[in-house]
Amino acid sequence: MPAEPKKALGMYTTDLDMLITLGIPLASQQPIRDSGYSSFPYFFDQDALNGITPFTNYPEFNFEAILKAQPDVILNGLGYDKELDGKLSDIAPTYTFNGFDGSDWRTKFKTVAEAFGKTEQYQAWMDKYQAKVDDVKKRLAEAGKSNLVIGPVDYYEDQVSVSCYGTPCLVIRDLGLKVSPLADGEGVKLSAEQLEQLNGIDAIITTEVPEKDGANPDAFAPLANNKLWTSLPFVANKQIHTYDLEMIYGSPSGQYALLEKFEKALLS
Repeated sequence: MPAEPKKALGMYTTDLDMLITLGIPLASQQPIRDSGYSSFPYFFDQDALNGITPFTNYPEFNFEAILKAQPDVILNGLGYDKELDGKLSDIAPTYTFNGFDGSDWRTKFKTVAEAFGKTEQYQAWMDKYQAKVDDVKKRLAEAGKSNLVIGPVDYYEDQVSVSCYGTPCLVIRDLGLKVSPLADGEGVKLSAEQLEQLNGIDAIITTEVPEKDGANPDAFAPLANNKLWTSLPFVANKQIHTYDLEMIYGSPSGQYALLEKFEKALLS
């Protein structure tokens, strides 16, 4: 890899966010995902993205756009695709890792920072995040909310799922809150007749692709007439909190933004 990259490119938005956080200069074109997105995540550093043009690079890879960007290094967190590294290395020196293997993304972020000689920038973000965690955790304790049980819950194809995929459970545990045991292991998928199993949850968080106006759609609208659903404490108490789908994938800005979502949801 070049000692001082001038035109780095991230293969996915999480890679782009790492590059931004580490202060590595960017190529003039950078990736976004398809499926409802037309711009960079709003919680990324918008100043760093000034003048940067987005191109769709997921789920279909846009090698033509990557070539056009003329990167001098590529950060590729999609290491689960075994063929991708070789293809990208033909374009520019490529650092590949698997950012989607279910482990804590921060371990990979540290390794990336070391590879690029940016450990100070990595530590600065870690310190900023931890300071925010400590502040929110203290205020949760003062509000008597340290023992809340939180469920990462989604609704898809007529089933309610509870699982610890991605960043949500990292933040829940960082704050000293309790993760619903339903999320253990591979989690669970519940039919409309099994929703009473959610009774022990105080609040849920769920992911959605935002509407064009930035509003979050109601993921659970199909359950509005289900009495098992409407009788659940977190539904009755309006403790359903929706956040941008892109926050679920491990990156500095995504996890910090999710932490702020927790702060607002539980302390406002």
